[in-house]
Amino acid sequence: MLDKSVPFYNVLMKREKGKPLFEHSLPDQFRFVMFKTGDENDWAEIEASVGEFDNKELALQYFRGSYMLYPKELERRCLFIEDNTGKKVGTLTVWWTYTGKRRDPWIHWVAVRPEYQGLGLGMALVSRGMKLLIEIEGDRNTYLHTQTWSYKAIGIYMKAGFEITQEKGLGGYKNNEFVKAKAILDKYLRVKSDSMSACANCVPKSEL
Repeated sequence: MLDKSVPFYNVLMKREKGKPLFEHSLPDQFRFVMFKTGDENDWAEIEASVGEFDNKELALQYFRGSYMLYPKELERRCLFIEDNTGKKVGTLTVWWTYTGKRRDPWIHWVAVRPEYQGLGLGMALVSRGMKLLIEIEGDRNTYLHTQTWSYKAIGIYMKAGFEITQEKGLGGYKNNEFVKAKAILDKYLRVKSDSMSACANCVPKSEL
């Protein structure tokens, strides 16, 4: 869930190519599956459940407008976690975003239904997602956008090798709010550093 009790600032993160991948497996009762037609409804439910959209209909509208123009890409880039009943409980998409004319790989829309959080599913999603991204895009610098409301996930991204970056103009985000975001995140991450660099101990007080 997003914690909207804290001030909102954009957070941009970068993972340098060549960093070792971290491993985190799913619990036995879960499995990874890839997108197929119809799963857009599950994606919308998951994203609305964590507060990324006000309702499922808005999430579905976004998904159709942003991703369903590329059906073949969706089938190999949109990842889900299913439980042993077949219910989709988490998702992550490995996509691309342009910064000017430069096309970079990005991680999009990492989310786990609230009732399934605390089981390590978010860490498993990011672990599998990075492997998938490298298979598709090669080992390249990778980016993601998040926000201070998602501080519970930022430590997970750090464990995956991402660092908060001060780069400007990434993916159309004109304002990089690094300084303001860092002041908020310092209150919620157990390990603090001036650079917010990745480290094995940078974990949030509550994990996905």
